[in-house]
Amino acid sequence: MKTLKQTGPIHAATPKTLTPWYAQRWPWLLMLGPMAVVLAGLFTAWLAFTYQDALVVDDYYKAGKAINQDLRRDREAARLGISCNLRYNAAQGVLSGVLHNLQQSETPATSTEEGAAALGRGTLQLRLIHSTLPAKDILLNLQADRQGNFSAALPLLDAARWQVLIEDRQGNWRLHGNWIWPQQRAIDLRAEG
Repeated sequence: MKTLKQTGPIHAATPKTLTPWYAQRWPWLLMLGPMAVVLAGLFTAWLAFTYQDALVVDDYYKAGKAINQDLRRDREAARLGISCNLRYNAAQGVLSGVLHNLQQSETPATSTEEGAAALGRGTLQLRLIHSTLPAKDILLNLQADRQGNFSAALPLLDAARWQVLIEDRQGNWRLHGNWIWPQQRAIDLRAEG
């Protein structure tokens, strides 16, 4: 039988000085991901409760019927051959435009007043609808002269994509289009039939 020789003193296992868990970097690194998700969830909840969602319609049936009404007005504008040119001068704060009747030479009215009435010249409504913020929508009541010229004071527009709607006061026809301000200084609206 062999005996083992002891070559050095036997040391008892002495515990190292242990640092508490919060002093270690690994638990914090592992908790960083879940903490980021919780913060992002809180931020999303804050956004959802702070800003009202304006895209939801309460009565879908009425909204569907309104789409058909809008299409009828678009077809009427195309039948009349209506177009509009809008130009915005930001330095002066003036939106000006001209309403045209493309078929005026083909079907002249018996008088200029009847022609103006057919186009709704006189009182027009112009809506500038902000792409994301309904509080920034603008409604302008315009007075067009016999040649279809009109202008209105307009404060500086936000840089955004605006939806433009122009219609007669009675709601018989409408023109619409998209306007990317400030990349487009002017916009031409034509009826699509």
